[in-house]
Amino acid sequence: MSTAPGTAPLRIAVLVGSTREGRFAPVVTRWLSGHLGQRADLRSDIVDLAETPLPTVLPAFGEEPPPGTTEALATVTPRLAAADAFVFVTPEYNHSFPAALKNAIDWHNTEWHGKPIAFVSYGGLSGGLRAVEQLRVVMAELNATTIRNTVSFHNAYGSFDADGRVDDPAVDAAAKAMLDQLTWWAHALRNAKSVSPYAS
Repeated sequence: MSTAPGTAPLRIAVLVGSTREGRFAPVVTRWLSGHLGQRADLRSDIVDLAETPLPTVLPAFGEEPPPGTTEALATVTPRLAAADAFVFVTPEYNHSFPAALKNAIDWHNTEWHGKPIAFVSYGGLSGGLRAVEQLRVVMAELNATTIRNTVSFHNAYGSFDADGRVDDPAVDAAAKAMLDQLTWWAHALRNAKSVSPYAS
């Protein structure tokens, strides 16, 4: 997809939610990055929470954050603020999404406002879809817009070959449809915010 004249490429922050030992997230993220890299209208930034850990103790309202918090947030917050849209890459843990992802969400607020979010999930039989459904509720509270189309890898370990490729045209079609929807919403919301600031 080409970029329209005078239209800056959209900035997509890919938030990688899994931080557990032996995680599968890098395989899924590399696959997604391949799709993002094929589009001239998108610029991606991979925000891997395993590489940018955030404090897990949030301060009480009105209280100062723990020492080191400002430095830790500086590795993540400006990147989320600069994004026009997000893709969350998430597994499913115990019918929900990872604690590290919820922690990153909770440390931020205005960074999510008036922005669209797409989901790429993975897991066993459910493919992480229960995690996605819970994330939709959480992100609605933070004034974000979650798009309908997702990509879900059921029995994820068997979906990718040794080189991290997926030989399934339906998956490629799903990724394109998801990114097309995300792009539409990101342009619509970015244009709206250029006329009037988002009122949360």
